[in-house]
Amino acid sequence: MNYLLRTISLAPVIVPQGIWTNLRVPTLPEPPGPREGSAGAGPPLKLLIVGDSAAAGVGVSHQDEALHGQVVSRLTGRYSVEFALHAKTGYTTADILRRLDDMAPRDFDVALTSLGVNDVLALTGRDTWLERQARLRQVLREKFGVRLSVLSGLPPVHSFPALPQPLRWHLGSRATEFNEVLDRAVDTDPDTRLVNLRFSADASMMASDGFHPGAPIYSEWAERAARIILSHEADAAARREWNNHPS
Repeated sequence: MNYLLRTISLAPVIVPQGIWTNLRVPTLPEPPGPREGSAGAGPPLKLLIVGDSAAAGVGVSHQDEALHGQVVSRLTGRYSVEFALHAKTGYTTADILRRLDDMAPRDFDVALTSLGVNDVLALTGRDTWLERQARLRQVLREKFGVRLSVLSGLPPVHSFPALPQPLRWHLGSRATEFNEVLDRAVDTDPDTRLVNLRFSADASMMASDGFHPGAPIYSEWAERAARIILSHEADAAARREWNNHPS
């Protein structure tokens, strides 16, 4: 069934559930900690992280435990990492595009994104979301010089304990659909990689609100993202070495 038609047919049930969930689920703060800085030693690597409340680290007590802190810690063994985090609770892809438009141009090597859940909650159309995601990658390349965009897939919304059924199933199926179409859209893009977040996570690994990641999930997410970045940078270094010293 078409998602919009399904939403309309389920509205008498899921609208009250959505209101009840918003009233019941506690609002967790974005954790303290530096959002710009540098760490590590070695060749320079400039990292930009953009996105929503998960990118902002909601669910843990400090940015060191959050996505950007854990990614940076995995990169500093090989690189001198200059990082910048631009994220806010509630941000959709459209919100991030507006924020990037307002920012002055600045060069980064790698961008890591966390977007999509709020687009699902805002009932953003699938094609509209794909267009905005494509625009985001274009802005990252052309305005910020990004050589690699690492897009985080949508998490397994269908398993979020904060959401009652059938709202959980309804939103989860939409998140799965967004994941699938984004995967196909970037499959042939040599400068884009998708981080799969569809790993099993029980309630003990999530934040106290039953909606955001806890430290163990951020850790696994950061591990997967860092592996992609390290592999890409190693391949790029090997290509440069080959071009400078061909056999």
